[in-house]
Amino acid sequence: MSERKLILVTNDDGYLSEGIAALTAVMRRLGSVIVVAPEASRSGAACSLTSASTVRLREVSEEEGLRVVACTGTPVDCVKLALERVCPRMPDLVVSGINHGDNASISAFYSGTLGACLEACIQGARAVAFSLQDFSRHCDFSPFLAAVERVASLVLRQGLPKDVCLNVNFPVVPQLKGIRVARMARGQWQAEWEEAHHPRGERHYWLSGSFTDLEPEAEDTDYWALRHGYASVTPIQLDNTAYSAFEALSSL
Repeated sequence: MSERKLILVTNDDGYLSEGIAALTAVMRRLGSVIVVAPEASRSGAACSLTSASTVRLREVSEEEGLRVVACTGTPVDCVKLALERVCPRMPDLVVSGINHGDNASISAFYSGTLGACLEACIQGARAVAFSLQDFSRHCDFSPFLAAVERVASLVLRQGLPKDVCLNVNFPVVPQLKGIRVARMARGQWQAEWEEAHHPRGERHYWLSGSFTDLEPEAEDTDYWALRHGYASVTPIQLDNTAYSAFEALSSL
């Protein structure tokens, strides 16, 4: 009898988030699951790691086919520690999410959800990040779980190209129109800081802002897919080299 698939689950919203609970439930249908996720929200952590202090792991629970471990570090710390200290072998799949809030377009650069996924990819694991365009604490993930299972099953079955992971985003709709493979939209966050005043006269700022899609008519982007009711699947590669700039720099 073949060994059950081993799946590592993580996120940046914390191990108690509803998104990671939904993702874990789907992954348990596909294999044995180990969850290693932050103790609390680490949204926006991107690919950051902890170097100036220690990181702790805490066993939360264990049952047949599921082990849950909380980590005081970042999503990248979670993956690094999971692969080196927690998982008995390299997982057949690493999944991150389901994030409360989308990580399409340039948001992928800031996302701890994607940071964890990229770290898994760096370590040679198959990796997929899942996010939903709903920032509320209580989200209805049920319309998207079949698509989550479909994508994860495909990656388990046929793998991914070397140094490539997947960024999957869902719109808030009662039923998906389908799944589209799409590129990252060009976009920009604007008016990002909201000023507040402390009673003692100090100024401080909340990160806020709004996202602007700079190419809303382009039908091959992730944001076009989301606006039109599709899940977007964007392959992300580790090699960020701008090969198109080589000629412009040839006179150096």
